Amino acid sequence: MSVAPKFLFVPVSCEEGIGEYMRSTIVADEIMQRWPQAQVEFVLNSRAPYAKHCPYPTHLVNDTPTKRVKEVNQLVSQLKPDLVIFDAAGRKAQLKHANRSGAKVVFISQHRRKRARGMKLERALVTDSHWVVQPEFVIGDISRFDRFKLNLINRAEPIFTGSIFARPDSALQQALQKTYGLEPKGYLLYSTGSGGHYIGSTLAAERFAQVAQACYRKTGIPCVMVFGPNYPKDLPQLEGVVAIERLSSLEFINLLDSAAGAVLSGGDTLLQAIALKVPTLAVAVSKDQPKRIQRCVQRGLALSCDIELDAMCAQVQSLLEPKTVQQLGANMDREAEAKGLDICMAEIERLLGLTGER
Repeated sequence: MSVAPKFLFVPVSCEEGIGEYMRSTIVADEIMQRWPQAQVEFVLNSRAPYAKHCPYPTHLVNDTPTKRVKEVNQLVSQLKPDLVIFDAAGRKAQLKHANRSGAKVVFISQHRRKRARGMKLERALVTDSHWVVQPEFVIGDISRFDRFKLNLINRAEPIFTGSIFARPDSALQQALQKTYGLEPKGYLLYSTGSGGHYIGSTLAAERFAQVAQACYRKTGIPCVMVFGPNYPKDLPQLEGVVAIERLSSLEFINLLDSAAGAVLSGGDTLLQAIALKVPTLAVAVSKDQPKRIQRCVQRGLALSCDIELDAMCAQVQSLLEPKTVQQLGANMDREAEAKGLDICMAEIERLLGLTGER
């Protein structure tokens, strides 16, 4: 194949979460690093606030793409991509159409229910590679029956990629520290993800920001609060808190990597922090996060608590204790090295026959 393959990314996109979109941009950025002539395009929900900031050509639909079957299928017919990546998205009819159109199909799942859906016979038959973007200890292995079923139809088992993120870049890291007036390992990083999650009538990002200010007043340690592109209000001015509207995935990873600790939601950023060995307090802001957080806490990889001001402040204090830092670090050191992005690139090379063509 030519070194200018066409890629179409179809992530779940909505007004609340952002994880699938961010993961897709991480993969897209790495594709462009390896094959600069590649063509990359996205299908996004027009209502998602981050859609207007996508760095790639974007096709907007009036809902999450999974629900816009006809429009997505028409785009596949029109664009003729070599590979379509459905990140936790896609109806059966969309996967079938991409397959019939000659594209290789990748399906990404992030929890048991999505993984099970991806292994259903009709979907598995038109899926060329199924990536599970969770460590096996979080989601567990597939069942014997699923393994038998996939073997029967001659389809590969899902691949555990674990967390997907770009490696930190020292030059960018230093530039970000200079921009925001930060010292390496001299600040705490706070983020709820997209910034659009509510806990009752309160935005989760506002609660995290309150905790950041309270903890600065108690400890004197500067805090960085990334509010996220879906945060619907003007950024507040808070003592001791650097408020940032949004960061690219690479900028976020670099600020996370050089933080002394982090207070994060239970999405992808939690697993990224663990992979980077950053002591983390994880607080659930959506219904799919508690189980993931629980698994990480059970393995001694993070602290956790409810999203209450006093509870979070107390746990941030615990997070900073040398004994806690040492124990979390030792547990994180025992985990396998994160190679999610490399695994994805190897699969893309295999699917499109691009090995050695860089």
